[in-house]
Amino acid sequence: MIRLAMVLFSLIATTLMGVAIVAVLVAGYDTLVPILIAAAVGFVISVPVSWLVADRIYSS
Repeated sequence: MIRLAMVLFSLIATTLMGVAIVAVLVAGYDTLVPILIAAAVGFVISVPVSWLVADRIYSS
């Protein structure tokens, strides 16, 4: 299951990081620090999300 989670992580991380960056830019924060923070938050959130998605796929 760890390999499935790693493959899913590559897709989920880029998606969540992109969504977070777009949300920050739409909110009007267009400097480097808020964009990096949004990318880091998306990266951190994608770890448990990838594990949960892999678990759901693996158990069904």
